[in-house]
Amino acid sequence: MALVRYNPWQELNAHLSHINGLLGDTRVPSARIGRDFIRVPAAELHETDDAIILLLELPGLEAKDLDIQVTEDAVHISGERKSETKTENNGTTSSEFYYGKFQGVIPLKARIQNTNVTADYKDGILNLTLPKSEQEKNKVVKVNLEQPAA
Repeated sequence: MALVRYNPWQELNAHLSHINGLLGDTRVPSARIGRDFIRVPAAELHETDDAIILLLELPGLEAKDLDIQVTEDAVHISGERKSETKTENNGTTSSEFYYGKFQGVIPLKARIQNTNVTADYKDGILNLTLPKSEQEKNKVVKVNLEQPAA
């Protein structure tokens, strides 16, 4: 039986190479569905007493390219960034832009009134104001403390 010197760095390098392959394109968040990557827009949630404010980063898109559906407990968004084809005779074009379809579902922590949602889309930022339902606004839970038996 031959002795083989163990090199822990070789194993670590193999793992790092594998992880880098999985996370190769980290500029845009993505989710893997089957064999395809579906891009998910970056989101930010802010909750107040009366509403949930949802900001979505969607640069380079027009409002007509977006489909937003709001239920009582989630926001479903999908859209497509269409590529503009440019041809150049003398030179090369390099692009890091992502073109194609994207979709995402953002679960909400509280029930909302999905009939009173307001939206504002400016400079590639979609701002959704999702008012909470009256039951969520007035939700008070009474805590009963039992006295220990003496």
